[in-house]
Amino acid sequence: MSDTHAANNEITTETVEHLAGLARIALTPEEVASLTTELGSILTNIAKVSEVATADVTATSHPIPLTNVTRKDEIADVLSREDALKNAPDQADGMFRVTSILGEEQ
Repeated sequence: MSDTHAANNEITTETVEHLAGLARIALTPEEVASLTTELGSILTNIAKVSEVATADVTATSHPIPLTNVTRKDEIADVLSREDALKNAPDQADGMFRVTSILGEEQ
C-alpha cells in the first residue's frame, strides 16, 4: 500500500487486489469492487469515531455494566445412570455410544 493510500485513507481496487495477493485470496472482479466499497465505508466510520474519541472519554468494552448471574451450586436429585441411558439409541458399558467424529476407529 502506498503512502498516498495511507495518508488519505482511500481504499482503491488496487489496494484491495494488493491485500488479497498478500493474503493469497483469489477474488473475482465483483468481489474486489464490493470489498473496495465496504472497506472504504469501514474506514469512513472509523474516522468518524476517531473524531469524537477524546482523552476524557473512558474506554468501555460494553456500554452497559454486566454482572454474572449465577446460582449457588447445590446437590439435588439427579438422574441415575440407568434413567439417563434408558432412551439412548446405543449404549455400551454404562455409557452413551456414539459414532466417531474424527474418523478414527476406537
